Amino acid sequence: MSVRSVLHRVTNECTVWVRFDRPSPQPLMSDLPAARVQQCHPFALVGIDFAGPLQLKETRLRKSRSYKVYIAVFVCFTVKACHLEVVTDLSIAAFFAAFDRLVARRGLPSDIFTDCGTNFVGADRQLHAIINSLKGQTALSDSHSYCSWHFNPPSASHFGDLWEAAVCSMKRLLTRVMGNHQYSYEEFTTVLCRVEAVLNSRPLTPLSSDPVDLDYLSPGVFLIGPPLFAGPPRTSP
Repeated sequence: MSVRSVLHRVTNECTVWVRFDRPSPQPLMSDLPAARVQQCHPFALVGIDFAGPLQLKETRLRKSRSYKVYIAVFVCFTVKACHLEVVTDLSIAAFFAAFDRLVARRGLPSDIFTDCGTNFVGADRQLHAIINSLKGQTALSDSHSYCSWHFNPPSASHFGDLWEAAVCSMKRLLTRVMGNHQYSYEEFTTVLCRVEAVLNSRPLTPLSSDPVDLDYLSPGVFLIGPPLFAGPPRTSP
């Protein structure tokens, strides 16, 4: 009888070993939330979070003063597309400015999902005050548009895993590009747009089962049609 077989028999007869050596059960994946499976245009349902702070230079001079900026991360619930905006602080006014830029480029969302950050809660209160006013009611009746705000439960950050994962991916790319270097505002916004393009070029699913076909479906396809980094089509003279 070999030593391995003896050890195997002894460990199998030990109740303590068997109890702690059992494989842990894998939890079943639950269904996606109803907001994640709605058929709508990109950024109709959006999750929002902030990242930072980061240090930027006022000018490109070597001894230029630095200041803090933050990044507003908008994630589409339908196709997981990302929209990144630079903000100077975490105030309500800065959030409204970033949100206005999102609406101007991507359209007005029908539903907004955030955590219980003070800037988000304050913005929601200001919007409710505007909506409940006479001018707000008149504007809503004329435009027939309305935006619902949904907050995660307090101390439940796992409810926002979708935008938390986008923030993590964005930070990973920024860390590899920037390192310890401080950029100016123009340089940083350019880098941030490139990071946004990379995030929106991640493959969602292949377009065919052919192993030779390398085309895939990405969030950027839903935004502009062709892939973001695709070259212009050739036209015959």
